[in-house]
Amino acid sequence: MNAPIPYQILDQKCWLSAERAIYWENQSILILSDTHFGKTGHFRKNGIGVPQAVFQEDLQRMIDLLGFFKPSKLVVVGDLFHSAANLELDLFAKWRRDFEAMEIILVKGNHDILGDQWYHTHQISVQKGLYQLGPFQFVHVPISKTEMYNESFIFSGHLHPGVSLSGIGKQNLHFPCFYFSKTTCILPAFSKFSGTATVKKKKDNTIFAIVNHQLIEIAK
Repeated sequence: MNAPIPYQILDQKCWLSAERAIYWENQSILILSDTHFGKTGHFRKNGIGVPQAVFQEDLQRMIDLLGFFKPSKLVVVGDLFHSAANLELDLFAKWRRDFEAMEIILVKGNHDILGDQWYHTHQISVQKGLYQLGPFQFVHVPISKTEMYNESFIFSGHLHPGVSLSGIGKQNLHFPCFYFSKTTCILPAFSKFSGTATVKKKKDNTIFAIVNHQLIEIAK
């Protein structure tokens, strides 16, 4: 795993990882979004032959991040799971037992449709709507500045932001990215089995494209 890069938000020290996560050092919290665990299993149940290795790679990346940063908490900004229970959720449950000392907070997303008892059994604290923690707020679907309750910085997901880069010969390549404004961050989808929605660089925004496990700041 490549070294993360420092990124200050308000007066808080954060680290951006090309493995699609942010570590909030002041609170020892790992922040990510849109893991969509169970999505490949959902497709297989519906006759589409997506290999389970896709899910296993995502889960291993999470294990690597937890081993590197050693956070006390994991905050998932929505869509931890993709659908109803399947075999991959059983594998997740086994993983959860290996990390049972770590607190998991799920800011519920539109795909998080499992019953309350399932989350309770696996020691996942579910928060609905806007969740406040220190100077940061977390909500799954991005909101506009006019919807903000105060001057907190807001993390969201859902959009799966991606940016297009142009090369020689009018080639276009598309990469997932972190998308920052002065008051918000839209996180990339943690799952690699996810599409992206194209975002564009604006004057007051900062974009970090994730290219070959490296972070590249987009200048314009």
